[in-house]
Amino acid sequence: MNVLFIGDIVGKCGRKLVFNLLPELINDYQIDFCIANIENVAGGSGITPALARQLLDADINVLTSGNHIWDKKEIEGFIGSEERLLRPANYPPGVPGFGSVLVRLASGINVGALNLAGRVFMNSLDCPFRTAIAEVENLRKYTSIIVVDFHAEATSEKIALGWYLDGKVSAVIGTHTHVQTADCKILPKGTGYITDAGMTGGFDSVIGVKKEQVLKRFLQQTPVRFEPSGGDARLCGLFLKINEKTGCCTEIKNLQIKGT
Repeated sequence: MNVLFIGDIVGKCGRKLVFNLLPELINDYQIDFCIANIENVAGGSGITPALARQLLDADINVLTSGNHIWDKKEIEGFIGSEERLLRPANYPPGVPGFGSVLVRLASGINVGALNLAGRVFMNSLDCPFRTAIAEVENLRKYTSIIVVDFHAEATSEKIALGWYLDGKVSAVIGTHTHVQTADCKILPKGTGYITDAGMTGGFDSVIGVKKEQVLKRFLQQTPVRFEPSGGDARLCGLFLKINEKTGCCTEIKNLQIKGT
């Protein structure tokens, strides 16, 4: 089966790219299953219920997130009812929402998706390694195809989780830093891996934010309201081919597509 992962969608520019390019990508790559990280969709920070519905209606099967998932207050009343909108599974017990989901495709194939957050240079959540094993063991009762979005800052933590889950999941895909890395590969036991899938949005920016605002923050060390950039629009992500019987990744390719 063919899987498309779309890197962190940032603001209106990123949303427009997805809505414009996704139908062609699904057709050209014969995509069976699509995942997108959406934690920066609404004005560069968070997501609203309306935008979540629009993205799911656009043939994205699962929406993953990270530390910005709670930035829009209205999402709190929605995230507990929409299992296809994930927040990291290693939030403490009692936090609303879902950390993993099992999706049954029209073909009858079950696909698992798992969202985790790192702890290095980020909020101290529950251990992503131990959480991953518990979640994967549960998902593997129903499918051998499991895709993990690891939303983390430190490359070392992402790489470590990739090795830890090699042979246990189909792919470990890093998100959060918005810079696509050049290390996509298939690990020895069949798990596809990349340290960061990159972002979908305006590249005339500093990781999606208007560069003038970021430069002012660095130069003056004063509070600055960040806004998403809309220039040099690009969709970044990953294409994976996964063996439906074994769950092993057999092909992996990073994508970076310029908007028109």
